[in-house]
Amino acid sequence: MGRRRGARERGEDVLDEARVPGVELLADADRADSWFLVVEGTPQSHVDLSDPSYLDFSYMRRIAHAADLVAPEREPIEALHLGAGALSLARYVAHTRPGSRQRAVDSDAALVELVRRHLPWDRRAQLRVGIGHAREWIGDRHTDSSDLVVSDVFAGARTPASLTSVEFYSEAARVLRPGGFLVVNIGDGYALRHTRRQVATLRSVLPHVVLTAEPGIMRGRRFGNLVLVAGHQPLPEDELGRLAHRDLEMARMLSGEELDRFADGAAPVHDADAEDSPEPPVGVF
Repeated sequence: MGRRRGARERGEDVLDEARVPGVELLADADRADSWFLVVEGTPQSHVDLSDPSYLDFSYMRRIAHAADLVAPEREPIEALHLGAGALSLARYVAHTRPGSRQRAVDSDAALVELVRRHLPWDRRAQLRVGIGHAREWIGDRHTDSSDLVVSDVFAGARTPASLTSVEFYSEAARVLRPGGFLVVNIGDGYALRHTRRQVATLRSVLPHVVLTAEPGIMRGRRFGNLVLVAGHQPLPEDELGRLAHRDLEMARMLSGEELDRFADGAAPVHDADAEDSPEPPVGVF
């Protein structure tokens, strides 16, 4: 989920072949061979078919920072992607870490087929895409099997409640290797109540957590994306913070006592009281 720059509709001949209710493929007016995937009016993905290392959305670049630091440069990893979309990060990992083994899941078979046909990825990549519900799918994965788990699931513009609870994060932590990272994309704004509770929830499962967001979002001044990175072992906080700060859309990172203050008073979420993430304000995208 991200803010969309200039876009134009893809040629009518392709749209007629690829029409999926509620889904649009829009050409990036500013970048050749690049496309936005828009679902129910919300920009879900941006893909540069010529350069998979290019990530247009700032939150996606912050997720990529974690992918860059989870293992030495160019070393292959095992990655799981909950929420396939247009596979922006999976393409990035395949490009920057050749030989990586990746699996992704999405509940929308028609969307996955649209991406497969019209935004094809490098067939040399060891990337498998399945159809299913992320909560059930990750429950079937082997313990200690992944270096990177990315939770980036949106139904329209909201993350389903079932992917926000202690029970869900416990499953994600189970499949995570000791030195691996769990990365969570959150859509929230203003009082950031949902994000505060997600911090408390994730910290009740994994001991090491940091939060990054653009300053205006972190201060609750506007709605947008916040990214949590968590692990069983200490995180490379200095490097994550430095990369976030140096990004084109400079971001802040909270950790340690700052994150304590941010989440103060928030209680962990369990399945019984979990809620979908907040609905974005009309027109935010």
